[in-house]
Amino acid sequence: METETFIRPNNKSKKKQRSPLLTFLFLFTLILLFFYFKNFISPSLLPLSKKSIPIIPRPQQCNPTNRLQGKFMWYAPHSGFSNQLAEFKNAILMAEILNRTLIVPPVLDHHAVALGSCPKFRVLEPNELRYLVWNHSIQLLRDCRYVSMADIVDLSPLASYSTVRFIDFRAFVSSWCGVNLDVTCSKDQNIPSPLSESLRQCGSLLSGYYGSFSGCLSALKEDCRTTVWTYKKDDEDGALDSFQPDDQLRKKKKKSFIRRRKDVYKALGPGSAAESATVLAFGSLFTAPYKGSESHIDIHEAPNDPIVQTLIKKIEFLPFVPEIINAGKKFALQIIKGPFLCAQLRLLDGQFKNHHKATFLGLKQKIESLRQTGQKQIHVFVMTDLPMANWTGSYLGNLAKDSDAFKLFVIREEDDLVQETAKEVMAAGHGLKLGSVSQNSAGISKHHHPQSLTDVLLYIEEVVCSCASLGFVGTAGSTIAESIELMRKHDICSG
Repeated sequence: METETFIRPNNKSKKKQRSPLLTFLFLFTLILLFFYFKNFISPSLLPLSKKSIPIIPRPQQCNPTNRLQGKFMWYAPHSGFSNQLAEFKNAILMAEILNRTLIVPPVLDHHAVALGSCPKFRVLEPNELRYLVWNHSIQLLRDCRYVSMADIVDLSPLASYSTVRFIDFRAFVSSWCGVNLDVTCSKDQNIPSPLSESLRQCGSLLSGYYGSFSGCLSALKEDCRTTVWTYKKDDEDGALDSFQPDDQLRKKKKKSFIRRRKDVYKALGPGSAAESATVLAFGSLFTAPYKGSESHIDIHEAPNDPIVQTLIKKIEFLPFVPEIINAGKKFALQIIKGPFLCAQLRLLDGQFKNHHKATFLGLKQKIESLRQTGQKQIHVFVMTDLPMANWTGSYLGNLAKDSDAFKLFVIREEDDLVQETAKEVMAAGHGLKLGSVSQNSAGISKHHHPQSLTDVLLYIEEVVCSCASLGFVGTAGSTIAESIELMRKHDICSG
């Protein structure tokens, strides 16, 4: 492309020629900026409003000759493991209702991706959330730390349930994006440029950055600010939800959100615009009770659909894989050896860090009741985020000092039991055994670097707590405590 330099006449002085060197530096700077923005600025950092969606040719993934066989469902998990597990259960339910193969995500780092607050109507847009999840998932692959949810949660109870289908995220990405993911796990952290660009473009597409493509991708915009998903409640479909933003919130947000109840099958099932899409992409699938309603999904029963009703009961409790269950039982039986109390004390994270006294109160009351039974030495398994070095001066410190009356047990990440269990989980590779996809077809090998061992400490601790025969004291409001209570209800330690 030719460029011309125009010289503005100056009546007060002679014409000045622009320096060739300055012109060269100016053009060189523009080229560098163009290269930088093209290769290093993530689309997730750019505005994602309707006005900013770029117009691109129909992606190759959407061409009939390249399109995957089957229909898939993806979503964007977030927050801590317990929240991710709750979303996974909801995703299984949605995939069953919509007759789609669920793309099983990795376990994300604790709070690596945050949604925001549904009650305050302050959440990320679905396409932003999906892209953050995509980026973090690829980063886990790059760091050789990728662990599938199916590597941790045992899906075999659903194996006989033929209508539920799964595919590992890595296997899906390998096929959908046409890339070999094996080369992404590397000690030098350098992904070949063409592969990096392919993953960036594929992630932008799947996240909905370019919008939806008829018959190919339906990137949903619904979230907890606008939608409460229901199923086969005809009298509620399209109705206003009971929870709406108040006037103060409307003024603060300067935008009026209206929450409606939508039947997911009618909106996204047969006959809908989304039904023909190869991939249906949700945002968050987390929900929780709030002010007499649900924040996003209100499907607790399906009396008019026996298959879905049975599935709802099946997914209420999904156990950990055998490698983790066995490790927790081993610690309880061979290390603690005898009846014990479990104390799950969340003290440092989020809302819990300012409620130490209330958290310890329940433990004090439980221990006092046990002492009244005449037990000489009470064994207590402690599951806490408070480092042992900081126990001094706390109730835990007092218990540790009184070794005649109490014997405290903890598990540490560096313990042999934890390290060996991590190796067993990685070796089992349950995630890549999902469906009919093999590691070879997914372009993934079993070569793991030392840093790839997953952190299984939390899961082993939960199993140990489920085996506590003297009782369990959990932190009020903690999803971890709720998970342990559910495990105790299903008596996983009896087998």
